[in-house]
Amino acid sequence: MSAVETRLVTAEDAETRLDRWFRKHFPALSHGRLEKLLRTGQVRVDGKRVKASQRLEEGQAIRVPPLGDAEAQATAPRPPMNRRVDEKLAAALRDAVLHRDSELLVINKPAGLAVQGGTNMTVHVDALLDALVFDGTERPRLVHRLDKDTSGVLVLARTAKAARWLTAAFREKDAEKLYWAVTAGVPKPYQGRVDLALAKLPGKRGEKMDVDEDEGRRAISDYAVIEAVGKQAAFVALRPVTGRTHQLRVHMQAIGTPILGDGKYGGAAALLAGDGLSRKLHLHARRITLLRPNGKSVSITAPLPPHMAQSWEFFGFSQPKDSPFEGLE
Repeated sequence: MSAVETRLVTAEDAETRLDRWFRKHFPALSHGRLEKLLRTGQVRVDGKRVKASQRLEEGQAIRVPPLGDAEAQATAPRPPMNRRVDEKLAAALRDAVLHRDSELLVINKPAGLAVQGGTNMTVHVDALLDALVFDGTERPRLVHRLDKDTSGVLVLARTAKAARWLTAAFREKDAEKLYWAVTAGVPKPYQGRVDLALAKLPGKRGEKMDVDEDEGRRAISDYAVIEAVGKQAAFVALRPVTGRTHQLRVHMQAIGTPILGDGKYGGAAALLAGDGLSRKLHLHARRITLLRPNGKSVSITAPLPPHMAQSWEFFGFSQPKDSPFEGLE
């Protein structure tokens, strides 16, 4: 590698330490050599000098200086994967398209479908992107992610140029997100802000987060109760101000009202009895509003998935068109 290279941090590498990112992408680069590159400012993140322990965020730009042939060997393209597309699932995903233009492709991701692969996980959106080219010339690119069990608005970039401004929009918080959820119990007060730092739990527990004010990264979520069913449950609108892993789920559990069906964080307290009431996670990415480089905005709304629509009927909830956060700081 004889020239400076800039690499964007993917959703998969978010929250990873910088030295571990290099270990993953450039395994032949020694830690001592990396430390020297950092000390001399040759490795930078978003143009700034950083330490090896720096935690990365999705969309950040990492400056990788010219490396020796042996050190850069791992940057060679990996052999193409065997992309056998599940045609039935691909067709369902094409039917789930909410918006398509020359830059954007927005789908209503089904609950239970992962965005990216992981251990023993071969069925995910990333593996189906070849089926979503439509009239384009490039394979769509993931620019953000949703939890596997979260449904709703998922934005894909149709070109490399669109991927750059979309990644920047998510990084600079220029993408306004609105989520709908049902909580077990009713948050008090009815409207508020949760400001609790989060960190990954140690050990082999899978991807799980916990409140950690000492070692965690600051995480902020706004919530507003739209309707309540006594003290049993509530229809809650959520707005993530920051974008930490499982942020909304951990925050709602932390204030004593876990999201319905979220056994991972709420345990038995996240389950309610009722005929026809699903035990699936009740968290839905309802709407996203993006500001394009030309100054125009686009807003896309996703209808509720079947299990949540059924719960809306069960509780008698309405479906308001406006966000309860409009006009608020």
